[in-house]
Amino acid sequence: MKSFDFSTYLSPLTWRYGSDEMRKIFSEKHKYELWRKIWIALAEAQHQVGLVSKEELEDLKKNEKNIDIDKIFEYEKDTKHDVVAAIKEFAEIAKIGGGKIHLGATSMDIVDNADMIRIFEGLKIVENKVIDILNLLADKIDKYSDFPCLGYTHLQPAEPTTVGYRLSFYAQDLLIAYESIQFAKKTIKGKGMKGAVGTSASYKELLKNHSLSADQLETKVMKSLGIEETLISGQVYPRLYDFIVLNSLVMVTSALAKFAGDLRILQSPLYGEWSEPFGKKQVGSSAMPFKKNPISSENICSLARFVATLPQTARENANLSYLERTLDDSANKRIVMAEAFLTTDQILITAEKIISGLVINKERISFNLHQYASFAASELIILEAVKKGADRQEMHEALRINSMIAWADIQNGKKNPMMDLLSNDKLIKKYLNKQQLEKLMEVENHIGDAPERAKKLVKIIKNLCLI
Repeated sequence: MKSFDFSTYLSPLTWRYGSDEMRKIFSEKHKYELWRKIWIALAEAQHQVGLVSKEELEDLKKNEKNIDIDKIFEYEKDTKHDVVAAIKEFAEIAKIGGGKIHLGATSMDIVDNADMIRIFEGLKIVENKVIDILNLLADKIDKYSDFPCLGYTHLQPAEPTTVGYRLSFYAQDLLIAYESIQFAKKTIKGKGMKGAVGTSASYKELLKNHSLSADQLETKVMKSLGIEETLISGQVYPRLYDFIVLNSLVMVTSALAKFAGDLRILQSPLYGEWSEPFGKKQVGSSAMPFKKNPISSENICSLARFVATLPQTARENANLSYLERTLDDSANKRIVMAEAFLTTDQILITAEKIISGLVINKERISFNLHQYASFAASELIILEAVKKGADRQEMHEALRINSMIAWADIQNGKKNPMMDLLSNDKLIKKYLNKQQLEKLMEVENHIGDAPERAKKLVKIIKNLCLI
């Protein structure tokens, strides 16, 4: 078995990013294990019609786990064909049944079905981690559903919202991504056992005068593998399936990158409202000891950018693999699918850690809110004044002028004087007294139904997590 150390190039996905369980799925060992599983499933179906004897089948089963990957690689140097090399290695070990391995099959009957099994296995890991993160978000949404905070549009203070409602953005995005995973799982299928160009001609010939049709043999094999076969294929399953899968992963990573990007903003000292967990011995900078950089959030954004580029390759594989098939997809597919899953896996791992330890700085949130929230009452003040006979345009101008004065004071480090300015404005005083203005400027009057909507989303997530 080849071994690798840090004296040669290693992908960061080999050791730095991703989980061991995801690495196992896309390992060479697991690939060859699946190939063996498919060859034996095919032999079992052929045994039912007498094409493979009981002794031959039992010999194949007995040697199923006995794989010498080094020997496969050695044979591949000469054959220049990985499947032929793997058949030769298996046949040498299973001396009784070896002559029946791959009977009627073409390489992609084995490779494509194994790849699709790995895709389903990878999607299950992603799906489970998405559910875990949704559960974490739901708990925090519920906790902060009615805790008011300043909303920001254009990165500028806007109307108030709640912390729970803002967290709901990310949970809803992740729910959309979850649905895209469900769509992928319902849509994608394995190639099945259809031979060189998808017509099942070799199997039909083998099964002449037997009780089993080529279609029935395919169904038996695929049922034992636990995946469904596509109705139509060339030599390979439709490569649009890979495009669908990668897009579902992009949905997941984009949802989490939106969260991570916003967290980076809110962690900056000028906002100071949220922050990712920071370890007691964690170092922010080699030069600046005071730094508390949002490195985990930055990591998510960086990796998500990479995942977003991968569907382009899958799309081109789908439309540039000509006629029944070419090898335009083969080399890049070995890289793209594994790296997409492993990178997504790392993003999910990091996101779960961040959300579990997310720091919500209530004091700073309240400070920012009370510095700027009075501006958000402008629309309500206009509406109330107009109800009492004011000219809408005149009120708008009065509020604009006073807002600019108040804004300038804040910029100079002073307390927001908006309340005093409005209560002393001659035009505004004609329609609203100080008590009425104070009532209109209460933060709770400006968060709408954000708490109720946030709690509705919590119920949706909790019901999903019970499935």
